[in-house]
Amino acid sequence: MSGQEVFIGSIDQGTTSTRFIIYDRYASPIGSHQVEFTQFYPQSGWVEHDPMEILESVRVCISKAVDKATAAGHNVDNGLKAIGLTNQRETTVVWSKSTGLPLYNAIVWMDVRTSSICRKLEKELPGGRTHFVESCGLPISTYFSALKLLWLLENVDAVKEAVKKGDALFGTIDTWLIWNLTGGIDKGLHVTDVSNASRTMLMNLKTLDWDKSTLDTLGIAAVILPKIVSNAEIIGNIGKGWAITGIPIAGCLGDQHAAMVGQACRKGEAKSTYGTGAFILLNTGEEVIKSNHGLLSTLAFKLGPKAPANYALEGSIAIAGAAVQWLRDSLGIIKSASEIEELALQVDSTGGVYFVPAFNGLFAPWWRDDARGVCIGITRFTNKSHIARAVLESMCFQVKDVLDSMHKDAGEKGEVKNAKGEFLLRVDGGATVNNLLMQIQADILGTPVGIWTEDEIFSSGEKMKKATTFQPVLDEELRTKKVASWCKAVERTFDLADLSL
Repeated sequence: MSGQEVFIGSIDQGTTSTRFIIYDRYASPIGSHQVEFTQFYPQSGWVEHDPMEILESVRVCISKAVDKATAAGHNVDNGLKAIGLTNQRETTVVWSKSTGLPLYNAIVWMDVRTSSICRKLEKELPGGRTHFVESCGLPISTYFSALKLLWLLENVDAVKEAVKKGDALFGTIDTWLIWNLTGGIDKGLHVTDVSNASRTMLMNLKTLDWDKSTLDTLGIAAVILPKIVSNAEIIGNIGKGWAITGIPIAGCLGDQHAAMVGQACRKGEAKSTYGTGAFILLNTGEEVIKSNHGLLSTLAFKLGPKAPANYALEGSIAIAGAAVQWLRDSLGIIKSASEIEELALQVDSTGGVYFVPAFNGLFAPWWRDDARGVCIGITRFTNKSHIARAVLESMCFQVKDVLDSMHKDAGEKGEVKNAKGEFLLRVDGGATVNNLLMQIQADILGTPVGIWTEDEIFSSGEKMKKATTFQPVLDEELRTKKVASWCKAVERTFDLADLSL
């Protein structure tokens, strides 16, 4: 019977960890392994990864997951038919195609070192901050790969020289991994998918190809860019030296786009993923909707070379779960992330404390890279439980800010509601195991929040049947007052980047 088994594998490369999972034909996991890797903070506002460490984490995860599945009695060698890849977006790598070595650390999506480049472009270009929105749907921001690439071209001699010699390759993490998985310096494939390419600020949303006008304006050579492919097609086969040599790579999506597909979000439906940051996407179907309220127009997915492209409105939040990590690692208020729920449950409110985690500025819908974190409303009564609850609330308020903008941009016709006229937010990500967080989210939104737990997904061995839903219970008047207080707190974060050290 084992020889008839059919498996697929999934590489999930996130901001803090890598995971490889092997699934059976019913999408039940039969073997997995996860590895955390290092984040480097060379200066205030700078965040880097070692691309070689990420690559090694993938290698270890694949090997360990295969070993576990094999030890459990599964014939992975004969049964594994294909793998897919999902990855942190925008994080930028430039490497040598002759040596295969990175020319600098990967600059992570939340890094803000490019602030001065952004300001310079905004002043020089006739369209200012929105100069490229018509082509790529994105404002000029530290968030996107093009600005990180410009910084590397201006500040790293090894990158400058490699570009001059024709030895430089640029890519986001998906590109770096696929190139290495398919051979590296021995004819590795230099490709990216449409979802990751849409986050560089260089891809035209309508042609789904690199935008020549943008490249010319920014002085970026097209020769260093990868080929753009769809999200679902055979990209290439795994090369020698890997535990799954010869297996096809059959799909690739940026992590938030993969979550949208996983949540089966159709036109008018939205999901929010709670990870290091939080990312809310609303499927707008085959139409690109331009935001007038601080959101991004982006590609959702294109499930095949000839399949139609689906687009989305997105609101990206830089700091969500990372604020919990900050409580743990920097302040020592908790010893593990899971402890925050119990700590926050010791009080029934924040006691008037509001925390805005603008550690590296604010993303959607504010787009203020001059913002810095604040914690206001502190009194002698305040204790660590109030702080913990305020951190959880900060995640939920930020999601509400984005959804409010989303409702305005999409309008009544752009959203799917249930028979009660309610808009259901689908949620996923590591932080959704926190029931208090999910209840606070429903209360602050005033609408239900739906989550598929692992037990619900795999209980029948087939398809998921019923989700856990959190219904709002907070009084409307109190909700309104809390939202107004949050907005005051957000305003206090502006123009703080230049505070003297």
